[in-house]
This record gives sequence, C-alpha cells and structure tokens, in this order.
Amino acid sequence: MLRSIRSEYLKVTTTRIWWILAIILFGYVGLTSAGLAALFGGIANDPQGPALPPEGIPPLIYSFATSVGYVFPLLFGALMTTGEFRYKTLTPTFLATPRRAVVLGGKVTVGLGFGAVYAVVALLASVGLGAIVLVATGTDTLLDQADTWALIGRIVLALALWTVIGTGLGVLVPNQVATIVIVLAFTQFVEPLLRFAAAFWDWTAAIGKFLPGAASDALVGSSVFTIAATDGAVMQSLEWWQGGLVLACYAAVFLVAGALTTWRRDVT
Repeated sequence: MLRSIRSEYLKVTTTRIWWILAIILFGYVGLTSAGLAALFGGIANDPQGPALPPEGIPPLIYSFATSVGYVFPLLFGALMTTGEFRYKTLTPTFLATPRRAVVLGGKVTVGLGFGAVYAVVALLASVGLGAIVLVATGTDTLLDQADTWALIGRIVLALALWTVIGTGLGVLVPNQVATIVIVLAFTQFVEPLLRFAAAFWDWTAAIGKFLPGAASDALVGSSVFTIAATDGAVMQSLEWWQGGLVLACYAAVFLVAGALTTWRRDVT
C-alpha cells in the first residue's frame, strides 16, 4: 500500500493541475468571502439597514470555503482518476501493482491528503481574507471562539470527503470530458436549483437535505444557502455528523460502483 500511495503522490505532484486548481480556488473563495464580508459587515453596522445578527456573519463568511469552493477538490479527485484512463497510464500502473484494490486505496489516501491541502488553501482565503475585512468593518471575527474552530475543522473534513467523492466519480465515469461536464453541471446548476425548489414544501425539503451539497453544508454548520431561502421556504438540515455520514456514503457508493464496473475491465 505504501508503494502505491507514493506512486499516486508522485503522479499528482509531477503535474501542474493540482496547484493550478489551488490558485483558482484561493482567488475564487477569497474574492467571494472578502466581498461579502464587506457587504454583510456594512449592513450589520448600519442602524437603518436590514436586521442581520453580527454573530452569524463570521461563520457564514468562513463557510464559503465549502459552499462555493467544494467544486475544486471534487474536480481534482475526478481528474486524478480520469487522467489515468485518458493518458493510458493505468496499464503500467496495473502491471506494477496487479491488485487493483491497492491502487484504488492509494488514490483514496492521496485524495484525502490533497483534500486537506485544498481545505487549508480555501481557509486561508475565506478565514484569512474574510476576517481582515470583518475587522475593517468593525465586526467581531469570533476567532477566539471554540465553535469557530470546530467549524474550521469540519470544513477540512468536508473538503477531504469531496475529493474522495471526485475520485469515486472518476472511477465510475472514466471519460474525462464527461466527468468534468457532470461535475460542473451538477454543482453549478442542477443541485442549486434542486435545493431551491425543494425548500418550498416539507416533503421535498425532507428529501433535499440528503443532496450532497446540502449534506456538506450540514456537516460544516453554515452556508450561504441558509440566507438564500425566501420567506415561504422551508430549510431543513441534517445534524453535522449525519451530513458527514451522507457525504461518506456518496463517496463509498461511487467507489464501490466504479470498482465493480470500469475498474475491473481490461485496460490497454
């Protein structure tokens, strides 16, 4: 297993895609977090503005690391696997390590590690830049609170799980173009629309909370979706540990389904 982990680590670090995704992740999350920290901080300190509890702003800003940034570790995990099929490096990999479960285990382990790396990058953007802007607007950053650091820890766990989900999706759908389209379409359009529509009735909200993005937000404990609901919308959420279990189940289902189908086929 250690040889497989080392091999997978070298495959990742000898390409440019991991740090390119990390730079884009930092810029995207940082711009979003800093911009909305300035907006919400200004509103909270405006006596004539709409009611916005100051204690709810920092968790919301910090959670942008997952609520908008989760697509990057998801893409990384998918590209880590589909690249093997696209560039036909899977054949020498299986020749060197015939036990395919070991190869898959190495990918999952490396994916978890790089998921934590992406979490650090995203937190530097959301907590680092967001807290600076909150201080500038006179809003308490709550960085001295244990609950804030618990939220940060759950963000790391959520992004690590998203990387494994991407790895499993890449195993199940080995076509790289198709996987990228699925990831972008589902995360940017399909799921946000489903979550918005599901929030209007109790029975749909009970189903919608099991969507992967909703489960991720439940695990973290805060999300921009909590303020996006209309007055008549019903927002239901799992407990944080239930959200983590749902995400882990998505990862396990993709990995097992992929291992039993495409991963067992002959490679050339």
